[in-house]
Amino acid sequence: MRHRNAGRKLGRTSAHRRAMLRNMVTSLLEHERIETTDAKAKELRRVAERMITLGKRGGLHARRQALRVVRSREVAAKLFEELAERYRERQGGYTRVLKLRTRIGDAAPVSMIELVDRSDAPAAKAAAPAAKAGAAARKAKAPEKTKAAEKPKAAKAEAKERKAPRTKAEKPAKPKASEAKPAPKAKSRKGT
Repeated sequence: MRHRNAGRKLGRTSAHRRAMLRNMVTSLLEHERIETTDAKAKELRRVAERMITLGKRGGLHARRQALRVVRSREVAAKLFEELAERYRERQGGYTRVLKLRTRIGDAAPVSMIELVDRSDAPAAKAAAPAAKAGAAARKAKAPEKTKAAEKPKAAKAEAKERKAPRTKAEKPAKPKASEAKPAPKAKSRKGT
């Protein structure tokens, strides 16, 4: 019985599960977004939140504790410098899990786990004014579209006739298969 035993087994031995979660948290902290199954994402969230909390705590002991889990010194450096500063004011909830789809091969539910306030999010915010400028340019072109919409009714009717399917009378008659080619002669067999 598993009374009060927290955590999912994920169909793996404890060593395999621990290694998999270490690899996944390293990838998540490096790329700030990964796709995996729902159960793995929910389990990974616990480990990732703990690592970011260690990064915010700082200090030698916290860095050594994080390096027991994170597999890359570069990612650990990013955790203690960049991510710790980014989440300095946040009291938790550094990740979000978004359900995406079911996987084709085994119908497993797939989710995306990502860090909130990701580093590429400011790039998206910087692109927002450019998108607004593009919308203004489209509005400036809108009068040209209204001119095209004011076509005479005759031109519209003509275009409609071109698209309309032909009736039986307008379609050329196809020759019947029996009229088109004479039937081949049957070959006689000599029984020897």
